[in-house]
Amino acid sequence: MKRTRRIRKIRLTSVQMIVLFYLGAVVMATTLLSLPFAHRQGVDWSFIDALFTAVSAISVTGLTVVSTAETFNTAGYFILAFVLQFGGIGIMTLGTFIWLLVGKKIGLRERQLIMTDQNRTTLQGLVKIMREILVLILIIEAIGTLILGLYFLNYFSTWQEAFMQGFFASVSATTNAGFDITGKSLIPFAHDYFVQFINMILLILGAIGFPVLLEIKEYLTSKERKYQFSLFTRLTTATFFILIVVGTVLILLLEWNHFYKDKTWHEALFYSLFQSVTSRNGGLATLDVSLYTEPTQLVLSVLMFIGASPSSVGGGIRTTTFAIIILSIYTFAKGNQSIKVFRRELLAEDIIKAFVVFSMAIIVCGTAVVALMVIENFPLMPVLFEVCSAFGTTGLSMGITAQLSTPGKIIIILLMFIGRVGILSFLFLIRGNIVKEKYHYPKEQIIIG
Repeated sequence: MKRTRRIRKIRLTSVQMIVLFYLGAVVMATTLLSLPFAHRQGVDWSFIDALFTAVSAISVTGLTVVSTAETFNTAGYFILAFVLQFGGIGIMTLGTFIWLLVGKKIGLRERQLIMTDQNRTTLQGLVKIMREILVLILIIEAIGTLILGLYFLNYFSTWQEAFMQGFFASVSATTNAGFDITGKSLIPFAHDYFVQFINMILLILGAIGFPVLLEIKEYLTSKERKYQFSLFTRLTTATFFILIVVGTVLILLLEWNHFYKDKTWHEALFYSLFQSVTSRNGGLATLDVSLYTEPTQLVLSVLMFIGASPSSVGGGIRTTTFAIIILSIYTFAKGNQSIKVFRRELLAEDIIKAFVVFSMAIIVCGTAVVALMVIENFPLMPVLFEVCSAFGTTGLSMGITAQLSTPGKIIIILLMFIGRVGILSFLFLIRGNIVKEKYHYPKEQIIIG
């Protein structure tokens, strides 16, 4: 009797494919950033430094173990900017553009990948959305490059250097990457409110979420008198700007008699406003955050942990998760059974997802903090700050990144990667297929709290 061998085809889920694509992007970025012609002469460039920089760029975090300005030359700047586009806009957005250029048909499988990468809930109109996102982001970056490039003529001796600085600053801010080629982030422009204002606008446009930008575009071009924004846009926009205002006020109050005691009111205001905006995912800084007091550093850590909006360039638990957590606590305290906001009710599934994301994020970050405290010889606050910065793909640091050991760098690399793909995608990697339950046991209440 002959035995037949059956070869089972391994069919990866959309989430697993996206994670593999990002891993492939990390390999590509590591290779490109390691090319000799991209470095300045005499640069000491190890594999772990290349991997760390590549993951930081793909996850648009901005944490660096080497100085970008002292490591890369002009060719390296363009390569790094190209990698930032992959990480910021998303693998599938640029992938869709390439597929359209080569004439590839976008089938069901490709649409499922796009839906997963962009946190979408429907397959309808995905190719059009990807095209609009790409065009919109490139237009924003081009305008940012033009404005900053022309303005930087006041700072740099040649127009080539001014526009190189403007181009990289625009890409880095729009993708919320946190990388800089000044060597000192935006500290040289700490008293230039115009540069800070333009950077804040670019940071907000990148972090507020692609669906929000597309709906605003539809609102501005719509001929209808009464345009109806979605609940997602209303909730994420309200949460986003409330967090900016609350962050600004808290930083201002906490530092009024400390770092700001010899500053003018407008210096204190812009310092606070910029740090509140950039801590949400930007990673650019107008001051050394280690000069702040520990309460302020803790506030910044919380803002980095929350991160940006879903379907944006940012990481963290995301604004909608935080909003649902707060609304759930408020609703429970009021004795209500359903969460109502903007004349809509939230789905029970979304509420469960929010608490799962929040709980898993606490576990991941808490584990990373404990591991780094064991491995490294740093105080708790800098370690917590570094972990929240990596998970939120922010890039702010209290100066310990370059001093991390190889195991410490690997932990931060994993955090940046998880922050980029998202907690839900990270959990879906190990989740099996949903099985319909055939029976239920009797329900019984237990004591909580």
